[in-house]
Amino acid sequence: MSEGVEVWRGSVATWECDAMGHLNVGFYVAKSMEGLVGLAAELGMPHAFAPHAGATLIVREQHIRFIKEARPGAPLHMMGGVVEIGDDTARLLLLLLHQNGDVAASFQTVVAHATPRDGCAFSWPERIRRRAAELAITVPDKAAPRSIGLAPVESQASLARANELGLKRTALGAVRASDCDTFGRMRTELMMARISDGIPHFFGGRRPGEGEHQGKVGGAALEYRLLHFDWPRAGDRVELRSAPAGGDARFRRLVHWLLDPDTGRAWGSAEAIAVSFDLETRKIITLSEEALAAANAEAAPGLSL
Repeated sequence: MSEGVEVWRGSVATWECDAMGHLNVGFYVAKSMEGLVGLAAELGMPHAFAPHAGATLIVREQHIRFIKEARPGAPLHMMGGVVEIGDDTARLLLLLLHQNGDVAASFQTVVAHATPRDGCAFSWPERIRRRAAELAITVPDKAAPRSIGLAPVESQASLARANELGLKRTALGAVRASDCDTFGRMRTELMMARISDGIPHFFGGRRPGEGEHQGKVGGAALEYRLLHFDWPRAGDRVELRSAPAGGDARFRRLVHWLLDPDTGRAWGSAEAIAVSFDLETRKIITLSEEALAAANAEAAPGLSL
C-alpha cells in the first residue's frame, strides 16, 4: 500500500487568506486541483488538462476535511494516491501537509475519466489501472468523513425548491471566460469560491455567538462535501441559495445550492460543518443556550444536498 506520491509543493500567499487570517477555502480547492494535475501525470496522463488532451479527469464530487490552519507564509506540500477505481471513475486522495507532516486538509476527490470537451465518461485503459494499483492508498482516520456522509445522493436542489423553502440568495453573478478551464468549463475551485464569497450574506454580518462572546468572533469550515452536477460555461449565470440546517452548541450544518437562475436547474450543491471561533485564541466557541436557540430558529429542517 503506497503512502502516496508528492504531487504539489508551495506555500500560502497573504492574498490567498481571508478576514480570519488563514487560507481561504477557495484557495484550498485551487491547490487541490493543481495536485490533481500532478496525480493525473503520475497515473500516466501527463497531458490530461492540456488543450490537446485525448482524455481528462472531471471532478464529480469532493469530500474535504480542514484539519489544521494554514496561515500566511506556511510551507505546504501535497501527497496523492488512489483509494479505489471503477470502470470509468476513481476516488482519489490528496493530503495537504504542513512542513512538519501535520495534515492541513484532505480531499477525497471522485473523478470521471472522460472526453475533454463533451465530458463523456469512458473506461480506464489497462495501463492506468496497473499504475493505480501501484498508487493505492488508504484513507487515514483524519481524512475520513466525520459529520458528513458519503452515501449516494438524489439531490433536491432547484430554483423552484429553493423558493419554496425560502432559501436566502447569498451570491449572484456570471461566469467569465477567465473563470473557465482549458475545455471551457467553470473551474472546479470557483464553486467553493462563490460559497466563500456568499458567507457574509449568509450570516447577515453576525455569526452565531457574536455579541455575547468577549473576544472577536470569526468562523471556519471543518468539513465539506461538494457535488458537481453540470458545468457552467462562459456567459452562464450562477446563483447561490443557502440556509443553515441545524446543529449543536459547537457545530453548525450549512447547505448551499449553486443554481442556474435562467433555467432553475442545479449546477451543484454543498454541505458544510462550520464553527464560530475566537480570532485571538483560535479556539472554537461554544454557544449559550440562548444563542443556540436563535441559530436553530433560522434553520431549514431536513435541508440537504
